[in-house]
Amino acid sequence: MKRNFLLLVVLVAVVLWMTQTGVRGSSTVSAAEKNAFTPDSIPWGPPPPFVSAGAQLAVLEGNPMASSGNYTIRLKMPAGYKIAPHWHPQRENVTVISGTFKVGMGDQFDESNMMSFPAGSFAYLDPSMHHYAMAVDEVVVQVHGQSPLQFNYVNPSDDPSRKK
Repeated sequence: MKRNFLLLVVLVAVVLWMTQTGVRGSSTVSAAEKNAFTPDSIPWGPPPPFVSAGAQLAVLEGNPMASSGNYTIRLKMPAGYKIAPHWHPQRENVTVISGTFKVGMGDQFDESNMMSFPAGSFAYLDPSMHHYAMAVDEVVVQVHGQSPLQFNYVNPSDDPSRKK
C-alpha cells in the first residue's frame, strides 16, 4: 500500500513536471505533433523529479508516464553523471547514441564491476533487473519501451524526488 502511494505521488509529480516544463508542447511544434527529429530539433528539457538534476530529457514519442502505450525518450547526461541502483517494472531498451555509458548490475553502485558501452551499443533490461549507470563523458542514450516508465530505487534515499 505504501509503495503504491509512493508510485502515485511520483506519477503525479511527473505529470505536473511535464505540464510546467512544456515537454509535451510549447509554441513550437511538440513531439506529440511531430514524428521525425533532426539532432537540432530534439526538444530537450529538465529531467523528471525521479532523475537527478544535471541531465536533460527529451520525449520523442508517446507519453512515458501514461498507463499504457509505447514511448521513446532520450537522456543527455554530463560526464560523471551517475544513476543509483534501481529497477523498472517494464522492460527497458537502451541505445547509446553518443559517448560511453557504463552499466552495472546489482544493488550497490560499484564502478569496478561496470561494463562500458560505446556509441552504437544496445542493451535491454528485463523487468525487475537491478542496475545502475554512469556517463564516462557526455552521453546521450535513447530509451524505448512500454509505459509507464517507472524508476524504483533499491535504496529509497537515492530517489532524487525525495530530496528537497
